[in-house]
Amino acid sequence: MRAVVGLRRWRDNPLRRTTDLVEAWVALVALVLTLLGVPAVGWVSGALADEALRRTIRAQQEDRQRTEAVVVRRSTSPTRMAQDPEASSERDVGRPVVAGWTAPDGGRRTGLVRSASPQLRAGDTFTVWTDRSGRIAPRPTDPATARTHAVLAGLGLAAVFGALVEAGRRLVVWRLHRLRYARLDLAWAQVGPDWGRTGAGS
Repeated sequence: MRAVVGLRRWRDNPLRRTTDLVEAWVALVALVLTLLGVPAVGWVSGALADEALRRTIRAQQEDRQRTEAVVVRRSTSPTRMAQDPEASSERDVGRPVVAGWTAPDGGRRTGLVRSASPQLRAGDTFTVWTDRSGRIAPRPTDPATARTHAVLAGLGLAAVFGALVEAGRRLVVWRLHRLRYARLDLAWAQVGPDWGRTGAGS
């Protein structure tokens, strides 16, 4: 709004300098980019991120299979921290167990699995995800988590675009101020030596 008022104020003002008009136009362009460009960038980037994450989820769901594993025995390995693909930090996933499960090709597999519950005992069953070769794999990303990541990506890029617009506006205004001071110094250098002299310039 201030940019529009600035343009109207400087349009017919006899004291208007070219830099005043340029600054007003720059402010108007920055305002339009902020009001229209920032939401557009956020929407487009969020939609692109959402589509990319959906493709990733589809690929994960095609490559991984959910199956039931049976605990053979508790492992003597110490409890370790594992990275949950849907969590922002590491968490303790329980004591490792030796378990058996059925691979996608129908064969039986046995190996060390970090169980989701430390209370599992021999003979208990729990859900695991395997890849096409039958090896334990992380579960596919949850669609709700992927959507949240897409929204955050859109908001982040929109904020970056808005910051770039404001930084560009400030840079142009800074250059305009420097130009004004340079012109003022030049004008003062021409007039200053004769300032206050009787009949100066006559």
